[in-house]
Amino acid sequence: MVTVASYGEWSSPITAWMLARGGVRIGGVALDRGHAYWLEGRPSEGGRNVLVCSDGQGRASEVLPPTFDVRTRVNEYGGGAFAVADGHVWFVNATDQRIYEACGGEPPRPITVPGPWRYADLILDAGRSRLLCVRENHGEDERDTVNTLVAVDLVDGSVRLLAEGHDFYSSPCLNRDGTRLAWLTWEHPDMPWDASTLWVAEINASGGLASTRRVAGGGQESVFQPLFRDDGTLFFVSDPDGWWNLHCWEGAEVRCLAAMQAEFGRPQWQFGMSTYGFDAMGRVVCCFCREGLWRLARLDVNSSRFEEIKTAFIDIEAISVEGNHALIVGGASTRAESVALLDLRSGAVTVLCESSPRTFSDAYISMAQSVQFTTGDGQYAHAFYYAPCNPDHRAPGGELPPLLVFSHDGPTSATSAALRLGIQFWTSRGFAVLDVNYRGSTGYGRAYRKALEGRWGDVDVTDCIEAARFIVRAGLADGGRLAIRGSSAGGYTTLAALTFHDLFAAGASYYGVGDLESLTLETHKFESHYLDRLIGPYPEARALYIERSPLHSAHRLSCPVIFFQGTEDVIVPPSQAQRMVDALKANGVSVAYLAFEGEQHGFRRSETIERALDAELQFYAGVFGFDAACQPRILASGQVPRDVIASGSERRR
Repeated sequence: MVTVASYGEWSSPITAWMLARGGVRIGGVALDRGHAYWLEGRPSEGGRNVLVCSDGQGRASEVLPPTFDVRTRVNEYGGGAFAVADGHVWFVNATDQRIYEACGGEPPRPITVPGPWRYADLILDAGRSRLLCVRENHGEDERDTVNTLVAVDLVDGSVRLLAEGHDFYSSPCLNRDGTRLAWLTWEHPDMPWDASTLWVAEINASGGLASTRRVAGGGQESVFQPLFRDDGTLFFVSDPDGWWNLHCWEGAEVRCLAAMQAEFGRPQWQFGMSTYGFDAMGRVVCCFCREGLWRLARLDVNSSRFEEIKTAFIDIEAISVEGNHALIVGGASTRAESVALLDLRSGAVTVLCESSPRTFSDAYISMAQSVQFTTGDGQYAHAFYYAPCNPDHRAPGGELPPLLVFSHDGPTSATSAALRLGIQFWTSRGFAVLDVNYRGSTGYGRAYRKALEGRWGDVDVTDCIEAARFIVRAGLADGGRLAIRGSSAGGYTTLAALTFHDLFAAGASYYGVGDLESLTLETHKFESHYLDRLIGPYPEARALYIERSPLHSAHRLSCPVIFFQGTEDVIVPPSQAQRMVDALKANGVSVAYLAFEGEQHGFRRSETIERALDAELQFYAGVFGFDAACQPRILASGQVPRDVIASGSERRR
């Protein structure tokens, strides 16, 4: 039977406990001799990153003992934390940031010595028995961190400097015979998606670099993922024409392989990111994004034939290609992010791991609807709309649902239409959700991405507001019950929308930014000049930093807000949340603050994820005046503060 209940009061099989303890975060992937490797970030194990290997026949096992956590903290966002070759595994251990080697079930042995160093983007130089990688050297002042390109001897662990002098390094890759090395660099104040440079050098008899030359990039060009094919041709993704397209270099000139208004690259927030590889015939097997949706394709460079490979994936995070197989991290409309092995000859797809295995039917899944709407400056922006969806419930006639607007992090990032239980948690309870790819998001070309430059806290906020108004005008949501939520940069967009505008009735900030000035003064090296483009150079533009900071205009924020923060966050320090909370309490605003000991930037522990989601649901119930259909286990992982529920005078219908 279908139960009549107000939106927000629907009971759902998609619980916070399921999101927190039943799922994993999937990291980098690699293929080696037919074996598939990937990382699983497991909230149920305190956020430990586990390296898993599958033989492709459905048999998967952990590679390392449970005392190891595969994670690098180079640039704080990490990535590229392991490499595999001929059954050998080299990886960075989270607790000491040393490189270890593992093989044949033997206990991992340390390669590098303890010290102030971190390593990432590991690749094997087999002929010289060494690893090539990025090294980060940390001094007393985190902002004086030095990044270099180094070689690590696999026998004695000695480290040889290969390249230095640039602010950042990434993506080292060798040609087949080990005679050439390519890599990327970029300089402050650029981020790698603003401008980066591709270099190539010969490797001399002593193992050092010689005859270094620039191949592409610099200026207003961003290069992504260089990779040598077996014939020595260097491939890479670059955007000199405004779109991240595939290019190649054979020693003379650079040529574009398939000019399209589509993105074959992603913003390089982490190391080891990959969108293409080569099959057994030397063809490029790649993924690309058009209008916010990702697809697979095959490109024959000789014939220039470009053909799509039909799959159910609409979001593809990573790809590794070996022979006639491709290992993919991707999501579909009714399947959460998964590791899947694709047979390039038959098209057969074998799912090896699901980030969020489902125990409920498709009937509970709200399908993403792509929307384009008019926003500020007469421009267009993009979003995915999700209607309330639950086969067990319907709302009383004439009632419209509350709307949650999601502002993604980054802000140079993007959301996707693939299944995410973090959205279905809300829609199955009777919320409508609007996931906004505001101007500044990737996937829509450089011009769309650059629209945020100098206007962070302006165009992103405007787009979220206009997106909500678009949905309200369409009769799909209750204009009196609008809320906005976001994490990190999305938390800043959330707080700015609540502070400088009065459309939303409530908001949730997950480790969001309240004070732009202190962020640019306190944050780590990788992002220490990020705001130079998003706001303006500091201190010249200090007045603008203050003007755009919610903290300095906290008196203008009058609706209830809930804050979530990790106490060990070095990207957005806890002081950001605490100062906002103190200011709002001083102004008599209903506010809740949940700080989680030991959590860093992005929550990794199951108890944290569960408690935060349930507290956020109770918070909206108090603001909008409905009874949340919470699970009995809500308070088992910790008491929710009394002021999570807004006072009676602030309850709204």
